[in-house]
Amino acid sequence: MSDRRSYTVVGGGAIGGTLAFHLAKAGHPVVVVDADPQHVAAITARGLTLVRPPGAERVDLPAYVPDEAPPQLGRVLLAVKAQATEQAMQWLEPRLARDGFVVSLQNGLNEELIASFVGAERTVGAFVNLFADVAEPGVVRDGGAGALVVGEPDGRISDRVEEVVADLQAWGPAKATANVKGYLWAKLGFGAMLTTTALVDAPMADLIDRHRPLMHALAAEVFAAAGPRALEAFDQFDPAAYLPGAAGREEATDRLVAWLRTQPKDRSGIWRDIAVRHRPVEVYHHYGPVLDEAARRGVEVPLLKAVLKRLADVESGTPMSEDHLTELEAHL
Repeated sequence: MSDRRSYTVVGGGAIGGTLAFHLAKAGHPVVVVDADPQHVAAITARGLTLVRPPGAERVDLPAYVPDEAPPQLGRVLLAVKAQATEQAMQWLEPRLARDGFVVSLQNGLNEELIASFVGAERTVGAFVNLFADVAEPGVVRDGGAGALVVGEPDGRISDRVEEVVADLQAWGPAKATANVKGYLWAKLGFGAMLTTTALVDAPMADLIDRHRPLMHALAAEVFAAAGPRALEAFDQFDPAAYLPGAAGREEATDRLVAWLRTQPKDRSGIWRDIAVRHRPVEVYHHYGPVLDEAARRGVEVPLLKAVLKRLADVESGTPMSEDHLTELEAHL
């Protein structure tokens, strides 16, 4: 019997699958719950495989579709797409143990929605920036090192946060924070850039490099909506350089672009959802709270709205083209 802490990973895709693999490899009892029956069947039959540059590795662990999952859950790592959060929580809430809790390993600002189901006392925030993909059922392609930060939404670094961080260091440099919201808002600025690159079938780094004024203006809009909150730097993204009126944007973008060019994944998950997986993107759920906050503060975000509108057009069949970015830039 393992003396290591056990976890249920709800959503065994790129992020959830990567972390489930490393936790299981380190000896933690891990259960994966995923809505894709083919993914679950492949993990059950052949184990969960992680593909990295040195080669592929496999771990055996139990996987279930939701209706067949264990009846009670303790430590839950929630890694479903943002638009699936409500449905996942409807399923999860009656199964969560009294002393259990949910760590939101998702993009966007989902902690309030999670807390509305299970209470703030059973909700933990996290910021994740992993460039991974599901290559095929049961197989996750590692996207290289990224950032992973865990913290209580109210700013505390609790014992449970320290424990989760210690366990997730089986993956890599996970750390605790007293400002998880500062990381999440910073990623929304970075994510606005990546969202815009999904309008084109070309590498993220090249598009950000060629369309710097557009990217700078988008991040500045998001951070204006964030208000006076402290934003946290991660990987090679420095949000302070993109605040309205800030200096040093060109140098910051040089570093960001150079770092992106070192990543094995050169297109965003948003691009992949549209071009490869042909499924709805989650971006609208990420930026709904940003638009709400902008309206509350009286901040105009016309570029962000225009990008989201064009993304919806591309989802509906409008061809991907760099003309989208050029046309957006013409209105700066």
